[in-house]
Amino acid sequence: MNNCLKAIKPILVFACGNPSRGDDTLGPEFLTRIQHSSIKKELLSNLDFLTDFQFQIEHAIDLQDRQRVIFVDASLSASEPFEFEEITAEKDSSHTTHSMSPQAVMDVYRQMYHEQAPPCFLLSIRGESFELGDPLSAYAEHNLEQALEFIIKNLT
Repeated sequence: MNNCLKAIKPILVFACGNPSRGDDTLGPEFLTRIQHSSIKKELLSNLDFLTDFQFQIEHAIDLQDRQRVIFVDASLSASEPFEFEEITAEKDSSHTTHSMSPQAVMDVYRQMYHEQAPPCFLLSIRGESFELGDPLSAYAEHNLEQALEFIIKNLT
């Protein structure tokens, strides 16, 4: 994202996941549904949406000039139906791999800009089936609806 060319909205909702891997599509599907939800237009105008297959080191740039960031991802270990928590910057082993944790992205931001990242939250939606070619499971669908309801209620 080139910050010089695009107006930065205060809240970034950033989801990752692979739509070809069953419940791993929970993040991208969350973005699609929230954009087409009953959320008020004035609130929607304060949101930017970003999706990718994985969180990457380059995504630290996307946190710049935000008031809040909500990372969204599928999880095999989150409590049912989802977990929502504030997270802090943390250097972990994921910074040396092709996929990073949101906490590691925040740590890269801190290193790049010599300041703390904006307040960040992680929405982990519980899934069960991540096989290549699988559709979204009914179990994940239910958890996704619960997560959407929670976020929409808490953004207003």
